[in-house]
Amino acid sequence: MTVEPQEIALPLGGGEDTLAGIDFGGAGEGPEVLLVHGSGHNAAAWTDVAAHLLPYCGRLVAVDLRGHGRTTLDSTRADQYWRDLGDAVAALGWHRPVLVGHSLGGYAVTAVTAAGLVEPAAVCTVDGLVLDDRPTAARRHAGWQRPSAQQELRTMFHYGWRAGTAERDAHIEQAVRDAPTDWLNAGARAGLVRELTARSFSPDDPHGTRWLRRPTVEEMVTLNTPDPADTVYPTIDVYDRVRCPLTVVLATRGFYAHRKEEIVALTAARPDRTLIELDSHHNIPTAHPATLAAIIKAL
Repeated sequence: MTVEPQEIALPLGGGEDTLAGIDFGGAGEGPEVLLVHGSGHNAAAWTDVAAHLLPYCGRLVAVDLRGHGRTTLDSTRADQYWRDLGDAVAALGWHRPVLVGHSLGGYAVTAVTAAGLVEPAAVCTVDGLVLDDRPTAARRHAGWQRPSAQQELRTMFHYGWRAGTAERDAHIEQAVRDAPTDWLNAGARAGLVRELTARSFSPDDPHGTRWLRRPTVEEMVTLNTPDPADTVYPTIDVYDRVRCPLTVVLATRGFYAHRKEEIVALTAARPDRTLIELDSHHNIPTAHPATLAAIIKAL
């Protein structure tokens, strides 16, 4: 089915700030579904998943989190990006949607549910989990303050890179050429890699001749430095607050594969939790859109 997306802006907190997104529409009688990308990605990551879901869902919307894609806002606190999802659902006028999040988005849909800001019909986390206790998580988050960790993000993902138009376009096309052998893009459609990469650049001057690769490293540090006093904190006990059905999609070659035993225990703790393994690297939405769409359809 052909996807004819529409750009949308969802107001936050009743003010002038907005969250950018893509409204894919919907052609079925199924639920409304909110799709939330991972760090470094944006709403375009869900384009191929949406194409497979359109015949079944009432409406599909993917958002650009703060600091990502076409959302112009940056984060000043670590919890803003997931709290924004509550405002987005309210702006859409949805009741009991299905929330699907990949990677960082997996925690975002978990946290907004745990905080009671959205009461979803179901939550699906796609290779996006928090498995540590609070002291261990705090030590991990402290690592984001190290200059070496920040430089690694700049080198590996070009976060915060400022480029001219020709440099930007060359970077996008290089990403497309490298995709078949890239450890995170292998299996993704070339056009999707191009669209996803292009959406990660924002104008960096009023003349449209300079571009900023988002997220910036500063944004990533903020997202990954939560307040230790927060009640909803990225630790394994957050799942105790999620009372709706929870589906965990685990990539066998992803970021959490080495902690499978912990994930099995997490999902086995309640009958409304389901674990589904996929033979994939971390970026399941771009590499296996049809398979992931079938999982979402069954929620």
